[in-house]
Amino acid sequence: MLKPAVAFGEIMLRLSAPGFERLLQTPMLCATFGGAEANVAVALASLGLPASYVTVLPEQNPLADAVVGELRRFGVDTSHIVFTKGRLGVYFVEPGANQRPSKVVYDRDRSAIALAQPGAIDWEAVFRGAGWFHITGVTPAISGSAAALALEAVRAAAARGITVSCDLNYRKNLWKWGKSAPEVMPELLRSATIAIANEEDVQTALGMDAGVDPRAGRLDRGQYEKLTRRVLAAFPNLKAIAITLRESHSASHNGWSACLNNGQDFFVSRAYEITHIVDRVGAGDCFAAGLIYGLQKFSNPRDAVEFGVAASCLKHSIPGDFARISLSEVEALMRGESSGRVQR
Repeated sequence: MLKPAVAFGEIMLRLSAPGFERLLQTPMLCATFGGAEANVAVALASLGLPASYVTVLPEQNPLADAVVGELRRFGVDTSHIVFTKGRLGVYFVEPGANQRPSKVVYDRDRSAIALAQPGAIDWEAVFRGAGWFHITGVTPAISGSAAALALEAVRAAAARGITVSCDLNYRKNLWKWGKSAPEVMPELLRSATIAIANEEDVQTALGMDAGVDPRAGRLDRGQYEKLTRRVLAAFPNLKAIAITLRESHSASHNGWSACLNNGQDFFVSRAYEITHIVDRVGAGDCFAAGLIYGLQKFSNPRDAVEFGVAASCLKHSIPGDFARISLSEVEALMRGESSGRVQR
């Protein structure tokens, strides 16, 4: 039986240039919503796993009302969202193409969740009936109080025996409030059960020398097996760590795969060559959702990794943060149905 999952973090208004234009190349921006943990909740709900999203939004704000409506449209439970003073964070996306990389500009200072303090959320009510909790390194990067609230959340979940997944998700442009990620993230990870990262996160978020070049993106099985063993040894509370591996040939062409170490076996997924990328933002979050679903659905961890990689591969074809995918589509790709032929 699939465990109901809870995700906690900041959701923002996403303003992106249409097509592959530069920001304000034309006086038009596409308005949607997005945020790492919200992306996970939406993907989980789309896959059929009961998902709840917890955040702090500005009170009496039509944008906040629109956020709630959008999440509900995807089947995400929003009953534990807190409304208080502050503003809704905004981020701008300029999609990259070929040798021009995508760019993200944040405007989230003094957002409602950045101002929120520990005690703002009733975790007893939030975790009633839940079996999984997901958080990322984005939330503690927002502000000192958000970091304290994130730590309160993972400790509350762990104390109740809930599986905790933590995506390290390092964002260098956010860690401006006084402490660095390596000063904060290890304490957060000590309450986690499953760690998720990319090849660079372990070095930047935990301050651990990975012994690999994150710019290369190529899988050196021995080095990543060694790296994941080091993380598991440093955090004995972890049952597994998964690392996504992106080989970036250009903004439009990436190689995509992942590996997982559960302390007994080291698994490496199939590698996908993704060309003509539509939008890679949110792909890592879709992998996290696919892994969460897969670890509950499959008895073999290898199948869970393959499911997560297939789901996130599909996300590269969809504009916006949210992975608008179905369970059947992911299963079809796992079976090798990747020709893209028209379905009639």
